[in-house]
Amino acid sequence: MFNKIVFKLIFAVGISITLIIGSFAYLNVETQNDILLAETERHAYQQSETIRSSTKFGMLLNEREHVHEIINAIGNKSGIQEVRIFNKEGEIIYSSNPVHIGIMVDKNAEACYTCHESDEPLQKLAITDRSRIFESDSGRVMGMINPIYNEPSCYKADCHAHESDQIVLGVLDVTVSLAQIDHIIVHAKTRMFLFALIVIVAISSVLLYFVRIWVDKPVHKLVEATKSVASGNLNPTLAMNSNDEMGTLARSFNNMTKKLAEARMQLFQSDKMASLGRLAAGVAHEINNPLTGILTYSSFLLKRTKNQPEFQEDLAVIVRETKRSREIVKGLLDFARQSIPKKNAASLNDVIDRASDVIENQLSINHVKLLKELDTALPDIVVDANQMQQVIINLIVNAIHASDKSGSTITVTTKLISLAPWGITRIKNAFCPKGHDLMDPSIKIKGMPSIRVQAKADGREGYINLDPVYGKNRTIYGIKIRDKVKVEISCPTCNTSLLDKNKKCPSCGGPIYTFEVQDKGRFEGCAMKGGEWQYWEAVEKEGQKEYAEITVADEGCGIPQENLGKIFEPFYTTKGQKGTGLGLAVIWGIIDNHNGRITVESEVGKGTVFTIRLPIEK
Repeated sequence: MFNKIVFKLIFAVGISITLIIGSFAYLNVETQNDILLAETERHAYQQSETIRSSTKFGMLLNEREHVHEIINAIGNKSGIQEVRIFNKEGEIIYSSNPVHIGIMVDKNAEACYTCHESDEPLQKLAITDRSRIFESDSGRVMGMINPIYNEPSCYKADCHAHESDQIVLGVLDVTVSLAQIDHIIVHAKTRMFLFALIVIVAISSVLLYFVRIWVDKPVHKLVEATKSVASGNLNPTLAMNSNDEMGTLARSFNNMTKKLAEARMQLFQSDKMASLGRLAAGVAHEINNPLTGILTYSSFLLKRTKNQPEFQEDLAVIVRETKRSREIVKGLLDFARQSIPKKNAASLNDVIDRASDVIENQLSINHVKLLKELDTALPDIVVDANQMQQVIINLIVNAIHASDKSGSTITVTTKLISLAPWGITRIKNAFCPKGHDLMDPSIKIKGMPSIRVQAKADGREGYINLDPVYGKNRTIYGIKIRDKVKVEISCPTCNTSLLDKNKKCPSCGGPIYTFEVQDKGRFEGCAMKGGEWQYWEAVEKEGQKEYAEITVADEGCGIPQENLGKIFEPFYTTKGQKGTGLGLAVIWGIIDNHNGRITVESEVGKGTVFTIRLPIEK
């Protein structure tokens, strides 16, 4: 429990709240105490003045009984403990308690110490200094001293023998009980303590509730999912839809486990296909020669037994199955490795016709119609006809698998188009000034390896992956950067800056980055976030190029948008155990080896269109 982040957070917040509310409660109680004592002091002084004024004429006339009656009447009121009058020698001459009359007071006691702390008694004393608080048998008591000064009416009276130079004749002392005040203060302290305790418990409870929902439960789920992943199970996912850091962490975790699962599956497929490649090589080496011998002799015997139909049928089966076995071996080799294209001038329309003849039976079995819209004016193009036939066959077979078996149509079209390099030409290699490779095959954009550079902006540092197609800006940012902010771009290997200090972006005036493309010169682009300006001098000088465009469109189930960027990756398949994930990867390799491009557009439930563009070399 003590190791949990929730407990630590609540403990820290609880301590903070306790200190803050405790300090507030203490200051509040102390302030209330000072106010009550100040009010009591004022009230005691007013009573003292009232007694002094009431007894003044009784003393001038020496009417001691009248003075006693006044002092007794006031001294017996609720809250007043005692009223006393001392003469100048310190003898109590009047008191609401008759027992104390005639007693000499101790000048070092509470009643006299303030005035007699020096050798001679003080003649003047501030009102705030006349009060004192001390303990008595009945609790705390406040005493208020009021000096009785020698006025002309006193030293000129016939009945008094006071000299005119005597200033203080005596002291009126009123003591007030503070029991009620102390009771109020204790009650206030108790209420404040209970209030502080309730506030602390309430805030801590509310905080605990929300922390458990927003922090503890998500962290607990993340810990359990992490343990599951550590044990080898990559299937757990975190269902958090919040937009805060926990939601971002959950989505990052799900993306991580998904990529780990894909990587493991690809590794598994890679091992499987590597084993298949070794098996295929062994099969080719060990079986090709015997198969060639069998095929040669069976073909020879087939010719010699023209007049023996009972042997002809059996020998025809041997020839056919031997050829099929040889094609199986060839197919294994084709999937295990891609051969270098043997290019010759060929008609794409003829290639498509031959491919449609090969899969005619599959089309018929699946009740799918193949519609060919071929441009008869399309010139011959330098390609490997066999590899291009493999591409067309694979695309049509995939379209058959995706189509319904109720009369769907697959349309294959060809036409001649002319395109500018902007948005078409692909960057296949990129190097920093020191020759380090910038291509990143691990992160692809639309199935193509991206260009990885190191970036610094807004005090953050990370990596961004640039779009490999000239004129496209589908950049993947590994760090958060605000729009229109200058980005420092450098080589992720040697940290050499890729910014050109001598040139500015002609569009926004910001800095530009640059790198070298082998055999294609210098590539430039705007280094501002959101900047779209790019310039590739070598390809711009080539101008527009003519391309042979082939499209294969189906009316099938379509491909989800989140999968479109992965379909050309090796070993990625949506067919489960029925597919190897190599078909489209092999197609991509063939088209790439022909310096062409293949793109895909798809909508779930409506169909998919693959577009191939091959440059026409003159």
